[in-house]
Amino acid sequence: MERRDVVAIDGLTVDYLVDGSATRSVGMFELTVGPGSFVPPPHSHADNDEYVYGLAGTLRYSVDGQTRDVRAGDHVVSPRGSVHGFSNPYAEPARVLIVQSPDIGWGYFAEIRDVLAEPGPPDRAKMARIMERYNLKVAVPTGSP
Repeated sequence: MERRDVVAIDGLTVDYLVDGSATRSVGMFELTVGPGSFVPPPHSHADNDEYVYGLAGTLRYSVDGQTRDVRAGDHVVSPRGSVHGFSNPYAEPARVLIVQSPDIGWGYFAEIRDVLAEPGPPDRAKMARIMERYNLKVAVPTGSP
């Protein structure tokens, strides 16, 4: 499949290498997370397993309440249905390779980017509808009713 454009979202860069969404196959992209970037809230994927491999810097990654730092050469797995999230609290950008099976696709990131580019504060309701269409579910914060 042809290589898609890079999607930049508020301190994150998604460089799609393989978009497997059309054929429901494996997809792969490089994710760069700048220090203190705006990141998605903890969430789960109903349909996708996600594999993260560290390339450079340090990404803080959490899966089902277990948090660890992913550095170059480290990996972590988010099985479908697991609640996961990430951040970069460090001074250097973090780069990871992400493989999804099956792939969520480049289109998801492009749609989120477009919502964030609209004037004013981010429309969280629009972003939630996009996440729902791709079978992503935002996790209920711990301690909430």
